[in-house]
Amino acid sequence: MPLHLLALDASSSACSAALLRQDDSGTECLARFEMTPRAHTRRLLPMVDEVLAEAQLTPSQLDAIAFGRGPGSFTGLRIAAGAAQGLAFGLDCPLLGVSTLEALALQAHRRYHLRHVVTALDARMGEVYVATWHCLKDAITPMSAEAVLAPESLRLPGEETDWVGVGSGFTLWERFTVDVQLSMPQHLDDLEPRAEEMAWLAARDFAAGLGQAAHLVQPVYLRNDVAWKKPA
Repeated sequence: MPLHLLALDASSSACSAALLRQDDSGTECLARFEMTPRAHTRRLLPMVDEVLAEAQLTPSQLDAIAFGRGPGSFTGLRIAAGAAQGLAFGLDCPLLGVSTLEALALQAHRRYHLRHVVTALDARMGEVYVATWHCLKDAITPMSAEAVLAPESLRLPGEETDWVGVGSGFTLWERFTVDVQLSMPQHLDDLEPRAEEMAWLAARDFAAGLGQAAHLVQPVYLRNDVAWKKPA
């Protein structure tokens, strides 16, 4: 069945958009990605226009919209959610929220053929957004629930010792316990979530019938208090 799916993300210092197209001739994903701290509002929708133009599609030809639903930057999540909800509502098409941590795991698996992946994003306030995954042939299986916690509190599931850490949360490497460090011979702290992997994950979910009305899909913050408060 033909599919035109647009994904966008502004959950980190990066900004990205991707157009996944499936038809009888095959599947392709056209993408834009830029490191744009504090410029997401200015760059996100132009990126959408760019991938649609490259694919020679109009917005009315889209079957579904997806966005990085978090966890991640509170401001960035709201920007992406607002843009995606507006597009989905205006086009009357389903909306899908994609985990930024799962998308990061898929990127690491595809790029480096990793099997056991810990994805962690810097959550500020001395904490990380984190989850663990088993990756095999593009199938990403969660090994633990997504959580926000101090690096010292992370515990890895099972007895595997070939975990690889991925994401900005590992700029706090020295704060993880010795047990975690010994089980993780490598960590890559320069990878950011990308709309390209979100498009592939959203296509999977769309095929499973998980698309929803625009107003039903909300960002996932994990942390209840979204702003730092000065101690009394």
